[in-house]
Amino acid sequence: MKRISIIVPCFNEQEALPLFLQEIGRVCEGLSEYEFEWIFVDDGSKDGTLALLKERAKEDSRIKYISFSRNFGKEAAIYAGLEASEGDYTAIMDADLQDPPRLLPEMIEALESGEYDSAATRRVDRKGEPPIRSFFARMFYRLIRKISDIDIVDGARDFRLMNRKMKDAIVSMTEYNRFSKGIFGWVGFRTRWIPFENVERVAGETKWSFWKLLIYSIEGIVAFTTLPLSIAAYLGLIFCLVAFFMVLVVIAKTLMFGDPVGGWPSLACIILFVGGIQLLCAGIVGKYLAKIYLEVKRRPLYLVAEDNLKNASGEKEEL
Repeated sequence: MKRISIIVPCFNEQEALPLFLQEIGRVCEGLSEYEFEWIFVDDGSKDGTLALLKERAKEDSRIKYISFSRNFGKEAAIYAGLEASEGDYTAIMDADLQDPPRLLPEMIEALESGEYDSAATRRVDRKGEPPIRSFFARMFYRLIRKISDIDIVDGARDFRLMNRKMKDAIVSMTEYNRFSKGIFGWVGFRTRWIPFENVERVAGETKWSFWKLLIYSIEGIVAFTTLPLSIAAYLGLIFCLVAFFMVLVVIAKTLMFGDPVGGWPSLACIILFVGGIQLLCAGIVGKYLAKIYLEVKRRPLYLVAEDNLKNASGEKEEL
């Protein structure tokens, strides 16, 4: 009997978890030919998420949990779950039911066919989202597909099912600055995309504000392309050429008209503009240097406060 590991990152999901457990249980009952383990990764929740998981784990042996010492972010939670998963297939989904568990049978069928290594989902619409947020999300996907070598489908979710080969490839990428959507595309493998209509949260509030999503998108761009560095270099070259040309213009104007002082307001504007460009370029370089700094420190992606994972001997497994 094949085993399927389902990884569920959780951050303050006390309200949504009972509904999720009910729905995932119903779906898994219809897949009796498979064995399941549900790995919930508590990402430093401040509500009763961990207490609820502990209580339910006593009633259902399929429920496993990993609790972080603090909030390390969803990317760390996904990685922790991937490291802990032991199934032949591994799925990642959110606890708020925006990743419909009803799609699991279709995803399993895709992998069982042998034609695909993973089955991934994508939203075909963004109903219920603020228009500004939807607009910038679409622009992000268009931008990163043009400036990087990875293939990120518009509307792609982290919700996917993958075989052990692909899962092991992702786990082998131990980089500190993680962007899972990019990593999924970078490792390659044959992927079947399953479209679905947007589903709103069943309970609780979203943890992703516009500002957090903006920062996350910048992290993704920096993680998978060096084009911003090239743009900074090209801007420097262009402004050097413009400056050289303007020097020639000033010299010619002075020799011909003897008016070296006129035009100082426009000159001040140019200085401010060029100064701004310089600071922008320095900021781009600084962003990449910061990433290097975080990588070379080799800090762990997460720290586990407690878990109920057990190895074959029945002892706690240290992550």
